[in-house]
Amino acid sequence: MLKEIGPAIKITLLLTLLTGLIYPLAVTGVTQILFPHQANGSLVTAGGKFAGSELIGQTFAKPGYFHSRPSAAGSGYDGTASGGSNFGPTSQKLTDRVKADVDKFQKENPGHTGPIPADLMTASASGLDPHISPDAAEAQVDRVAKVRGAPADQIRSLVASATESRTMGFLGEPRVNVLKLNLSLDNRYPLSR
Repeated sequence: MLKEIGPAIKITLLLTLLTGLIYPLAVTGVTQILFPHQANGSLVTAGGKFAGSELIGQTFAKPGYFHSRPSAAGSGYDGTASGGSNFGPTSQKLTDRVKADVDKFQKENPGHTGPIPADLMTASASGLDPHISPDAAEAQVDRVAKVRGAPADQIRSLVASATESRTMGFLGEPRVNVLKLNLSLDNRYPLSR
């Protein structure tokens, strides 16, 4: 019996060593050398302090900042509770939340006259999306410019420079990373304290 079990134990130990130790260490080493920023969480710093990650959204509620899209992850952008709300189109809770978000948006952005961009009213599938559409940023420009005391055209220029194009020229849609845009905003047009 030991004759049959011996090879099974040896192959289990070998595969555990290869797939549980050697492979993860090799992949970690290669990524640390080739892609250190991404391998360490794509962290963003401002003024020498950690400000967030390029990959996970944050809530920005002050009027002098561009606001992110709604989040269904926990109490909002909670990485441990990633996921959508799973509310269907006939859900009264979804209807009530969207109506409340529309009212809030219109109150905060009275100068916006066009349709409200859908991504400002709907959560992403993960609830952690750090991006908004260029249209969603444009819808907030007048409010941000007024609070910051900056010309709206200069804020639009900042949005344009923060707009990321499609990946490889054809994947996805143009998008704006809200954290990076707000950090640029703080750098160029700081809020008076």
